[in-house]
Amino acid sequence: MKSDIEICRDTELTPIDSIALQAGLLSEDLTPQGTLKAKVKPSVLKRLADKEEGKLVVVTAITPTPLGEGKTVTTIGLAQGLAKREQKVMACIRQPSMGPVFGVKGGAAGGGFSQVAPMEKLNLHLTGDIHAVTAAHNLAAAAIDARLYHEERHGYEAFAEKTGMAALRIDINRIVWKRVMDHNDRALRMITVGKNQPGKTINGLEREDGFDISAASELMAILALSKDLADMRQRIGRVVLAYNIDGNPVTAEDLQVAGAMAVTMCEAIEPTLMQTLEGVPTLIHAGPFANIAHGNSSVIADRIALKLSDFTITEGGFGSDMGFEKACNIKAQQAGRGADCAVVVATLRGLKANSGLYDLRPGQALPEAIFAPDDKALVAGFENLKWHINNAAKYGVPVVVAINRFPQDSDAELAALKTMIEQAHFSTHVDVAISEAFGKGGEGATELADAVINACQQPANFKPLYSLEQTLEEKLMTVAEVGYGGRGVELSDLAKQQLAELKAQGHDNLAICMAKTPLSITHDPSLKGAPTDFVVPVRELKLCAGAGFVYALCGNVMTMPGLPEKPAYLALDIDEDGNITGLS
Repeated sequence: MKSDIEICRDTELTPIDSIALQAGLLSEDLTPQGTLKAKVKPSVLKRLADKEEGKLVVVTAITPTPLGEGKTVTTIGLAQGLAKREQKVMACIRQPSMGPVFGVKGGAAGGGFSQVAPMEKLNLHLTGDIHAVTAAHNLAAAAIDARLYHEERHGYEAFAEKTGMAALRIDINRIVWKRVMDHNDRALRMITVGKNQPGKTINGLEREDGFDISAASELMAILALSKDLADMRQRIGRVVLAYNIDGNPVTAEDLQVAGAMAVTMCEAIEPTLMQTLEGVPTLIHAGPFANIAHGNSSVIADRIALKLSDFTITEGGFGSDMGFEKACNIKAQQAGRGADCAVVVATLRGLKANSGLYDLRPGQALPEAIFAPDDKALVAGFENLKWHINNAAKYGVPVVVAINRFPQDSDAELAALKTMIEQAHFSTHVDVAISEAFGKGGEGATELADAVINACQQPANFKPLYSLEQTLEEKLMTVAEVGYGGRGVELSDLAKQQLAELKAQGHDNLAICMAKTPLSITHDPSLKGAPTDFVVPVRELKLCAGAGFVYALCGNVMTMPGLPEKPAYLALDIDEDGNITGLS
């Protein structure tokens, strides 16, 4: 079979203005970006205000493994399968970060005959939205250090007299806004800024700082959760950058940098319209990771697609304990719109990997045994799939299991897994279908499309696990106990102190964004299957007032990933004709 990029290059794509017209978009709704992509103005929602919304389908998965379960392939394949069934459909996915593209995972456009095209454009910069987030974020970081330097240089009273601005009196030890970049770079997790030559202070005040990856920036979360440009501007103003010497928060509005940050991101508020290999309109917007952020594409993209189509297919990052949980408890509560159906992607090899009987690690060769029939591993791994089906069912939506077929899979094992699902008891309507979207495109996903159409005809009573009126402690306990099946949370002394401060500052009404490993339902990546009787350790709480949630950093999760021993960039190159090679 050809590589993903070869398949994409060999496919004749439709001009984006034709794709837009097919979707119901007019020329005045678009900002063209060449012939194969265009920005969509959020103002289109005013024109579409009276149109009924279609069904919202969220694609999630079992606990991910280094093998990958094909969630994006399934998302794109399902959209193409629905189109084959003559349904009006749009897909909504996140913009890939350069970190994973050059790191472990590679590209995020799907694959085979179910991908967004042109895949190299999607995976490498696209329209620069992530760079805009990076620039706006680092503008605020520079503004903090500049203000700190000038107030210290002049003294508070003299600064106020000279500038006409009140001194912010920033506490140098309580600056909470790190810098960001869109690469994996572990060496930048902890740095020192403001270093000077002996006897000089021209470079600012020396202090400890660090970098997060751009996908973890609160601005990325704000971009994904904002309803429109005005909402984004207000949210940016609420971002807490530091605390002053009295312990009071210093916001981007206080620093008078919020307007400039919003200007930097004003074009990023527009989703990018692209197409699948079969011409299904697809909106690309925002790129928050699901292990360290809320892991879903934007509210704006969903709202546009729901008005223009009968089915909107989107996905949440990683397993249902990650992106799907956050789609339901964070995104849906802010958007006022939950899912009508959940699709849980599973693979034979992924279930075997979740059995705990194989030692699989990123970058290492796969054991041949995992591709061979193994009843014991499949039965053990099925516990993980049951957990994720039941987890999706907690939110009151019907569930479809998509068994993503790979060439090595045996018919006997596929049939056995399908029977196991059909014979199991669940608290919601559950359908199952085998998807061959990777190798056959939309034709390989018609069985899955039929199952989703049927599921969306079932009653959906969507309900988040908690209400925003509950306390932060109650929300933490609910996610750990009801969401993960654990015995609760254990707060570090620092987290206890931060929780008390957050409550005192009036932030009890915010959602909780759990930042943890995606490789287990728990905080511990070594615990496979469906663990029970565990406590989730919370080492730190971080306020994201603009995004509307509080980060709970659990276990050893990092907000700046590192590169592996054999990163994906080793395979990337460009030939003499300008064609990119090695991207998948």
